Amino acid sequence: MSRKGVGLAAFDRSRITSAQYASHGNNLRSSHSTSLATQLSVFRSLLQQFAQTHAKDIRSNPSFRAEFARMCAAIGVDPLASSSGAGGNDGGGSFWSQLLGGSVNDFYFELAVRVVEVCGATREENGGLIGVKEVRDRIMKTRVEGSTEITDDDVLRAVDTLKPLGSSYSTLKVGHKIYIRSVPKELNTDQSAVLEAAQLLGYVSVSMLMLNLRWPRARAKTAIDDLVSEGMLWVDQQCEEWEYWSPGFLLEADG
Repeated sequence: MSRKGVGLAAFDRSRITSAQYASHGNNLRSSHSTSLATQLSVFRSLLQQFAQTHAKDIRSNPSFRAEFARMCAAIGVDPLASSSGAGGNDGGGSFWSQLLGGSVNDFYFELAVRVVEVCGATREENGGLIGVKEVRDRIMKTRVEGSTEITDDDVLRAVDTLKPLGSSYSTLKVGHKIYIRSVPKELNTDQSAVLEAAQLLGYVSVSMLMLNLRWPRARAKTAIDDLVSEGMLWVDQQCEEWEYWSPGFLLEADG
């Protein structure tokens, strides 16, 4: 019984079938993308209507303002970015500039300036590493009565507006606490680990790092010395073994 070989027609049919599948897949992707774009457009339109309806609450209520910001983030809308062309607005301002009155400088950029002032005024005390809550508290103490209350979330968004300045201003999480770093130097993994330990315990020592992190003496000493040179740790030489304290911990204890 003879067996027929596979002819060219079979290869042609295979190519046609593959092309059909590919075309169908492309059509599905295109349809899906169009549907998603339409849904996002509707969401953005509803969000803008919501913002206009509740503008007063967003201005005056910090919790409401934070929730609105999270709603924006959920659908990829940056409230601080210009809305020119995106929503048919010709003003070129942002959601915040429309909601908070005048321009965004009236709130977040002005707040960013105050953040810079606080960071600069306290740099000698903390080496350029200050808690977000401390920044907020210092700013609130200088605001006139009746001013819009600010939150930690507002401070973090204000820091985001400083990104054009490069790495001079950024946020850093140490343990469960968020700090604003106002020095351009990036912290490496070892330095971050030492800072976290100092924040939790108040201080660290070379032997403490060697015992708990299983670091060799040279590694522990190098990380500590780098942080001391940047003013992020203070040295207590009165103990049998030198202790290196977190300025933030000491300031909080004094407060």
